[in-house]
Amino acid sequence: MKAKDRELVALRARIAEISPTEAQRLQQQGAVLIDVREADEIAQGSPPGALRLGRGFLELRVEDAIPDFDQPVVLMCNGGTRSLFAADSLARMGYSTLFSMMGGFSRWKAEGLPFEQPSQLDGLARQRYARHLTIPEVGEEGQAKLMASKVLLIGAGGLGSPAAFYLAAAGVGTLGFVDDDVVDRSNLQRQILHSEAKLGMPKVRSARQTIEALNPAVKVDTYETRLSSANVEEIFAGYDVVVDGSDNFPTRYLVNDACVKLGIPNVHGSVYRFEGQASVFWPGYAKRRGPCYRCLYPEPPPAEFAPSCMEAGVLGVLPGVIGLLEAVETLKLLLGVGDPLVGRLLCYDALKAEFRELELQPNSDCPYCAPGRAFPGYIDYEQFCHAG
Repeated sequence: MKAKDRELVALRARIAEISPTEAQRLQQQGAVLIDVREADEIAQGSPPGALRLGRGFLELRVEDAIPDFDQPVVLMCNGGTRSLFAADSLARMGYSTLFSMMGGFSRWKAEGLPFEQPSQLDGLARQRYARHLTIPEVGEEGQAKLMASKVLLIGAGGLGSPAAFYLAAAGVGTLGFVDDDVVDRSNLQRQILHSEAKLGMPKVRSARQTIEALNPAVKVDTYETRLSSANVEEIFAGYDVVVDGSDNFPTRYLVNDACVKLGIPNVHGSVYRFEGQASVFWPGYAKRRGPCYRCLYPEPPPAEFAPSCMEAGVLGVLPGVIGLLEAVETLKLLLGVGDPLVGRLLCYDALKAEFRELELQPNSDCPYCAPGRAFPGYIDYEQFCHAG
């Protein structure tokens, strides 16, 4: 008997082998099914819900994907041999309940069990998003989600600039920009989408040029208009997430009210001198009901208590910090990973280099997001300052 055959006999004595039907039953009961085949094999089909880790990177990725070493794990390859070696490797790492699926995917498919063909990335996308593909929480499936997603940015200014840069770099398939302003020299201290050469150009056109130069695969939609109750629903339609980078209260309330009505997550950011805030206003979040913006601020403050951006000023780098936090929250929402800032307000003090988190509760009497309330309509508040 050859050495490899002897090793297989020894492995079968140590590792329990189960049929594809038994593997499916265990998966439905909470076991993790890991497909250890290579990407070209997985492209031909893989069981729904399987973790597609690949044999070559299994040991590097498995602890992040399965932190509970007592959780049952079923390993699957194409014919049932590689999965035995993979199970043995996980046993040496400390995983306690391991199974190898006999016959692998070939038998799974032959027995008529369900499978899907995961979205595949082309060679250029694999190069560009290589660092995403190695993260279990993203991987090829997550990257495909990002590339199919649509994000609308309210404002191509201080907050929208860093958020847009990194959402485009991450591969979000469609970015929309709403802004009716043009590039001014005073913008360039913080609005990094724009440049000296674009002075006087509409900000949405400047943003399109910048994003397309960074990542030509991203589709850029532009809305060179002021957001109003007359156009907000038409513009918001079809977007998965709205990123609010406005700096005036009327727009923030309009964004909030439309997001509540349409059920779209509202990723909020605001900055003032050396301080910034970020949150996710999404009463429809499945894991817990969060507040909307009106739960925190039911009505706009009087104009004398709401200085314009020109009057108050802002440290140029501060929108970069808050805009990047908005981008992170947006990617988490699109991927369905982590704990988003729903019901939490993250406050940043640049002078103290300090983050604080405040818990936010939904207002049970909120006229816009309280359960069972009919939408009361939009309110066109008097503008306090211009977007940007």
